[in-house]
This record gives sequence, C-alpha cells and structure tokens, in this order.
Amino acid sequence: MGEEPDPQKMPVSPSVFPAEVQTAFFVLNFLEDSWDGSSGSYMGKKWDNLEYLFKLYEVEDRKNVLFFMKLYEGCLVTYRADKSDKKRKAEERKAKSAGGGKQYTHNVQR
Repeated sequence: MGEEPDPQKMPVSPSVFPAEVQTAFFVLNFLEDSWDGSSGSYMGKKWDNLEYLFKLYEVEDRKNVLFFMKLYEGCLVTYRADKSDKKRKAEERKAKSAGGGKQYTHNVQR
C-alpha cells in the first residue's frame, strides 16, 4: 500500500510469549463462548470441559495456565463489550440523524 510496515504497530507473534501463556491461548480457544440470550452480550467462556482439556493436552502447570486464561478472558469480555457499545452508539447516531425520534405535526385545516 505504499507504506513500510511499522514493527511497533504489528501484532505480537504468540511465539514471543512464555510456554504457559501459549498454552493458555491454545486451550482457551477450545472452550465454548457464552452469550446472553436476551441481550446478545458476550459473557465469556464456558469452563465445563477445562479439566478434560488439561488432561488431554497434558498441561503440567495448570495453576499458571488457568491464571493466564482468566486474564485473557477478561480482556476478551472487555473488548467485546466495548465493541458492542460502539456499534450500539453508532446505530443510535445513525437513527437520530435519519430523523428517528422526531415528532412531526401536520397542519390540518377543515
């Protein structure tokens, strides 16, 4: 696109993280997302099968991996909530600018 990529703005490769963090990313991706049925809000991950995944992938340092998983989940919940708020506010602005909510009166003569 005519510009040199700036390494400072590039996403970090997962390989630069310690093994426990890489394992946390890996296992977290297998957990099912939980969404609120009425509002459509992201609620986080469903943790029901975590023990099974830890055993399946022979995770040794479970305490630290779980810590990083919960930390990352918190970031995901916050990110998705902020994204949803921005979308909602943009839709409200769009509706407002399109005349939504305006009261019209008509001059009716007999």
